[in-house]
Amino acid sequence: MNLELRHLRVVCAIAETGSVTKAASTLGLAQPALTAQLQRIERALGGPLFERDRRGARPTALGELVLDRARVLLPAMKGLQDEAARLAGAGDPLRRYRFGGVNSPILGRLVHRLAAERRDVQITTYASWSVDELAQMVGGGRLDFALTGVCGDAAPSAVFGLSWREVAVDPVFVLLPQTHPLAGRCEIDLVDLRREQWVAAPGDGCFGDCFAAACSRAGFTPRKVYEADVRAALDLVDAGEAVALCQATFRPVAGLVTRRLAGTPLRWRLLFGWHPDAPAAAVAEPVLESAVAAYTDALAHHPDYLTWLLAHPDFGVQATGSGGVRTA
Repeated sequence: MNLELRHLRVVCAIAETGSVTKAASTLGLAQPALTAQLQRIERALGGPLFERDRRGARPTALGELVLDRARVLLPAMKGLQDEAARLAGAGDPLRRYRFGGVNSPILGRLVHRLAAERRDVQITTYASWSVDELAQMVGGGRLDFALTGVCGDAAPSAVFGLSWREVAVDPVFVLLPQTHPLAGRCEIDLVDLRREQWVAAPGDGCFGDCFAAACSRAGFTPRKVYEADVRAALDLVDAGEAVALCQATFRPVAGLVTRRLAGTPLRWRLLFGWHPDAPAAAVAEPVLESAVAAYTDALAHHPDYLTWLLAHPDFGVQATGSGGVRTA
């Protein structure tokens, strides 16, 4: 058997988790299959790589040697693949825009605007629940741009080397059934929702530390949180089983309403990112301007919120003194 990079990833996973069982779970493999693969790797290298007992798996001297080499080779190969992907896309960056989005409220409008303005450009989209996954794909040259959001003053990870710019800042709203006792209010105190059950989409979002902290400041701990995709989340809210946080520009379906949270205890920052060394960096600024315009387009469907924004200049599009858009 010839040793391949995937075999080195197996060895590293076992060493990092300290267990073949845990490594199998991390790699998405069945434990017997990973054990058999490890045995084939050990035969190819001429000896055992781990001492295994009830306490876990610890590298042997041969295992340490393999790990030392793998920890050099794997990052080097990843860097080569990323550079190659960026170079492969360097032919004509103006003819292809690849967008990734995490539940973005403006991606559809941005695609529509760009398709109308640049009929010669091929536009593709990719959806994910993870900011890090999109950032990694942009950094690796598999996507050109990422549209995502973060809570409050948080910032995306700097590990992937992306440039991030802020499109807009919005207060987080709550989504309720139209029959909810609080649905008649223009805004709702978070504490008045203390007895509610909540539903959230998987992945990154306000149902992390910032939501728990906001509830704590309001004097309560949130009740049960369901996790569901967007369609199932809407069904749970419609059935009266839960309420949900939502973005200010979210357009609810019939029977549901969105309401502001009093005092804006949660803020959502919509971000646009790209890799500064990628070919797409040459068009990042005009595409960012189109993203801002797409956000402005979305406000036309929310006249009450637009009126509120005019009285609260700390929200919405945050221009810099030079007329640009703020760096995230």
